Amino acid sequence: MVKVKDMFYAQAASADICKVGECGGAVTALLTYALQSKTVDAVVAMTKGADLYDGVPTVFTDPKEVIKSAGSLHCAPVAIGKFVAQYLNGARDMKIALPVKPCDARAILVMAKRGKVKKENLLMIGVNCGGTVFPMAGREMIEKYYGVSPDDVAKEEIAHGKFIIVTKNHEHKEYSIDEIEAKGGGRRKNCQRCDVKIPTMADLACGNWGVVGPLEGKATFVEVCSEKGAKLLDAAANAKAVTLSPPDPKGVEARAKTNDVMIRMGLRNQKKQFAEAANPEFWGTQFKKCIKCQGCTLNCPATFDMKLQPSAYEGKGDIPPSLNYHMARMGMVAGDCCNCGMCEDGCPAEIPLSLIYHEAAKRIGQEIK
Repeated sequence: MVKVKDMFYAQAASADICKVGECGGAVTALLTYALQSKTVDAVVAMTKGADLYDGVPTVFTDPKEVIKSAGSLHCAPVAIGKFVAQYLNGARDMKIALPVKPCDARAILVMAKRGKVKKENLLMIGVNCGGTVFPMAGREMIEKYYGVSPDDVAKEEIAHGKFIIVTKNHEHKEYSIDEIEAKGGGRRKNCQRCDVKIPTMADLACGNWGVVGPLEGKATFVEVCSEKGAKLLDAAANAKAVTLSPPDPKGVEARAKTNDVMIRMGLRNQKKQFAEAANPEFWGTQFKKCIKCQGCTLNCPATFDMKLQPSAYEGKGDIPPSLNYHMARMGMVAGDCCNCGMCEDGCPAEIPLSLIYHEAAKRIGQEIK
């Protein structure tokens, strides 16, 4: 019997899923089983669109189709929870399983608190996250540092502090993330300062950290984080959708050490980024670029409003809006900031909005965890 806080090495029983899935395909197998067993009515997962830099949130109702979502898309950051809230009535009418990064899971907690999703109907399969890369930045990075056309990349991965690519000709290339970021490239700024790497707020937390020995690269480390997750994993194992084995104690220790290193890296980047933006003149200059398009509101999983009504604290008027416009919005967002960076991604003026919201959340001690 699987229990909360149990840890396993997990592999998909299906050879087809193992072949295309990451680290033994356990996440894809669990999503497939959840749909096949009618534990959920649908699976929402990311699939590749035109290329690796184009992630498409996709709704699956046929278990055989879920395999299309296997693999990683680090260069296509999308708030998948917001997709559920915006297009699937917040899971009020159906039960949905979905893979989530830590910031996705945290965003869902925020949306549940604000009544935008029905959390009881969501089954969250968490995946460890070392960060994501903005699509155009990813293409430029690959061309500049790897000497490869971005269109020739068949697969990408972030592991062991490196951004790794595999070309269509099966050529492997890797480059240190630290070196790339020292030169101004690499992961999105919010990912660089993130200090939540293992999504223990989801129902299951899955990843390759901690898989050592013969199963390294062939299995997924799974931590059970809720009764809902325990029930799914137990049923999937009994149905022979996945195979489970005890984790190597050295692997458990290695996973904890990897997480600790990633957290310390995030805290170091927080200190650096917050210090760089400490001067009030910095924000005065940034906010002067605001055209009040409300792209930040539209993209934020906590506050998005598709009707885009003028806010109570700022009606129609001059552009740029007053500084108080931004201060009031910061007060509204900061307590629920999950550092997903979507506000910043959606800003045509390229104002580093997530930086100030994240710092405010840290200062008041209310960052969503």
